[in-house]
Amino acid sequence: MSQPITILVGTMTGTAELVAQEVEQTLQAAGYAPRIEMMDAADASVFADGGVFLIVSSTYGNGDVPDNAQAFFSSLQGERPDLSNVVYGVIALGDITYKATFCQGGLQFDRLLNELGARRAGEPLTHDASSGTLAEDVACEWAASWAEQELAPAVAA
Repeated sequence: MSQPITILVGTMTGTAELVAQEVEQTLQAAGYAPRIEMMDAADASVFADGGVFLIVSSTYGNGDVPDNAQAFFSSLQGERPDLSNVVYGVIALGDITYKATFCQGGLQFDRLLNELGARRAGEPLTHDASSGTLAEDVACEWAASWAEQELAPAVAA
């Protein structure tokens, strides 16, 4: 049976959702069983059974998580569940033009999951919207490497 991966998406304009859809196809092709879940309806219980998660989040305003991720982020902060049975990765989207808040939406999730005991596989991908590269292309390349080099060893540990 292939390893399930829940891709949690925080987005304002749909870019993170597009990235998640492309990454889902990349992970399927690599033999995983990814499933996209928008953060709109998610709460801390999404992590109840543990497993592997990939956070795909844009950044909004002053380095905030997107509107559809606010309630989810708050529920994690408030409930502070033990996430020691969770392995995760992060794809953070931002624009380097906003240096002080670059990719902070996704990186806030990284810090919070770490505080709650989850184990990160690999380094977060931070994509710069003004780089001239397409976020989905960079994310797919990163996800293939993440699954092969970081995820398999982290799940086996």
